[in-house]
Formats: sequence, C-alpha cells, structure tokens
Amino acid sequence: MKIHEYQGKEVFARYGIPTPKGVPAFSVDEAEAAAKQLIAETKSEVCVVKAQIHAGGRGKGGGVKVVKGAAAVRAAAEKLLGMQLVTHQTGPEGQTVRRLYVEQGLDIDRELYLGLVVDREKRKIAIMASTEGGVEIEKVAEETPEKILTVHVDPVVGLAQYQARKLAFGLELGKQSPNPKETIKQFVHTLTTLANLFEREDCSLCEVNPLIITKGGDVIALDAKINFDDNAAARHPGWAALMDKSEEDPVELEANAVGLNYVALEGDIGCLVNGAGLAMATMDIIQHHGGKPANFLDVGGGANKDQVEKAFRMILSSDKVKGIFVNIFGGIMRCDVIAEGVVAATKELGLKVPLVVRLEGTNVEQGKQILKASGLRIESADSMADGAKKIVAAVQG
Repeated sequence: MKIHEYQGKEVFARYGIPTPKGVPAFSVDEAEAAAKQLIAETKSEVCVVKAQIHAGGRGKGGGVKVVKGAAAVRAAAEKLLGMQLVTHQTGPEGQTVRRLYVEQGLDIDRELYLGLVVDREKRKIAIMASTEGGVEIEKVAEETPEKILTVHVDPVVGLAQYQARKLAFGLELGKQSPNPKETIKQFVHTLTTLANLFEREDCSLCEVNPLIITKGGDVIALDAKINFDDNAAARHPGWAALMDKSEEDPVELEANAVGLNYVALEGDIGCLVNGAGLAMATMDIIQHHGGKPANFLDVGGGANKDQVEKAFRMILSSDKVKGIFVNIFGGIMRCDVIAEGVVAATKELGLKVPLVVRLEGTNVEQGKQILKASGLRIESADSMADGAKKIVAAVQG
C-alpha cells in the first residue's frame, strides 16, 4: 500500500524526523490559504507547490513548482490540479493530480539519497545512501554504482550507531558544513529513527529523496515515500484512512473486497488460478511459450461459483485481454465447483475470447464432464504446459 508524500511526512513527524513545514491542499483556495499560513509562520515568501500522486519523478514531470508569494502559489495550483502528470513511473498515460502539498522553501546546500527496503536474500532491512540525491536510484545504480553505500540492519540488535556513522562519513557529511559534528549527529539520529519507523510501521519501502543538508548544516527530509506491507494490515487499522482510492486500480480494489488477489499486468492472456505459487508458475510458463500474462489472479483455496464469475468479470474488464487460461489444482477447492463457475461466467458474459481450462485434483472428472456437457467453446488442457501452449497459440493465431 502506497501513501502520499504529505502523509509520509505526518508519519515522520510522529517519530521526530525533521521535515519542512507544509500543508496539504485539495483545491486552489486551500493552496492559497496554506501559502498565507506558511508565509506568516516562516517569514519567507518562498513556497514549494508539489503534486501528490503515487509515483516518483514528479519534479522532472513538471509536478513541483518553486514560487514566491501566495498569488504565485494560487497560479501554480490552478495549473497543477487536474493535470495529467506524466513521469518515468506513471507510464505515458500519466496520473491525474487531485491533491497538492504546499511547503516552505529552504536554503539547500546538499541533496542526498536515503532508502530503506527489505533485502529478502539476507532477510534484513537494507539501508542505501548516496550523494546523488534528487536522482532516480535506478539510474545511479546503473551508471555510478560505486556511489551507493549499503548497510544491513541486524533484526536482533537493530541499527548500530557505528553503521550510521559509517554512512555519514561515506557521504562526507562534514564537508562544507558549518558545524560538522552537529550535522553528523543529526544524520545519525534521523537514520536510526527511520530504521525504527520502518520496522514498527511494517514498511516495505521508506525512501527520502532528497534528504537535504541546509546551508546552516541541518539534516531535513525534503521528501517522504512510504510503502506499507499489505500483509501487516491487520496490525494497523489506521491504514484504511490513509488509502487514496483514486490512486488505486479499481479492479484490484474490487478484488480485495470480494476476497480475491488480483494484480493487473501488461500482457493479453488473462489468468485465473488457485494459489499464489501456481499463479506465478502459470505466468512463467505462459511467457516461456511466447505469451504475456495480463494479470495475476489467485482465487484462493475456497472460491465458490460466484467468486469465479466475478474473477472472469475482473479479467475481462481489461480491453487488452485476448484469451483466458484457467489453471486449477483442486485440493481444498473442488474442480466441479470451478467448472460450474466457468460455465456460468461464460454464458453470463457471452465470452468471445478463447478460453483454455486445465483442471487437476479433487472431482476432476466431474469438472471435465461439466465443461464438456456445456456445449460451449471451452478447450480443455491435459497439463499446465499443454494449457499454456494452447492459449498462446489461440491468442497469437
């Protein structure tokens, strides 16, 4: 689950991580009022108006404006609100700007990159830091990987002070600072606090790009990008209030509401599978035989006829889908129930794209008989590989 920058900074504030003063705005009038409030508090006319979307690269896409005075903030808000902001992370279609964050301007001396992610291979939190703040970390990794410094957090003892200082020295934080010791002290505090926040808030990503050093030597988080691990949602009832549904895939939201796991992809072969592992294997074998999956869809081990029909509707909601592969291994789930759902969905939706069904497991013969007796254009497969070959051939033919 992703949240907006201003929401991430609210989380930072709870932990005592320094951020610029800012106010979220949902209209032009609110943006102007926010600017007047900030100017009165900071005694500075300089404000930054930031588009709030769930994607990086907003500045390069024209979604961040540095202006002077409340009238200029209003003018910037009029341009940003409602615009289709295109960045390297949105794709060519872009995302509609519905929220803004009006923030005080600061005197920036240096821009750094700081990111925390889960290193699944090492089973630890990885902290990455770089002197190349304000630049996509992927670009830094590709062009100048030596500029990325990494340490791992021991899950038992947490981030050690020497590790934080090691990164501080590697980033040459004492350089140009009017008070090097104080700057390093602030950086160590910010980093250890972020590591604590990452664990307590069940994050999957926490990125500050840029983390700035002001001309006065202060360390401040100029940005906040936080992704939460959906698996921990039960421990955080407050997450529901942070979700911006306008930024989420509506089909994924619908799937979540009915107990299905759905993720849209870029291909043209819809997949309906039970079990996450089998779903991933199905996507792999489709690609192995030259096709491209249009989605990840796990109906789980206890799906009923109604859920199967809803799953078909979700798959067909994408106009990219040119064929569907149903791959079921019946353990807890019975193949005859799946077959009834497939037949019902095919009839109800007037399915016009090729459909290949592979059933195996509990009541498999009854399931196959239901498909055969339906009289519908449903092609059976003897194995997962056979099904993948048939659906790829049908779509490409």
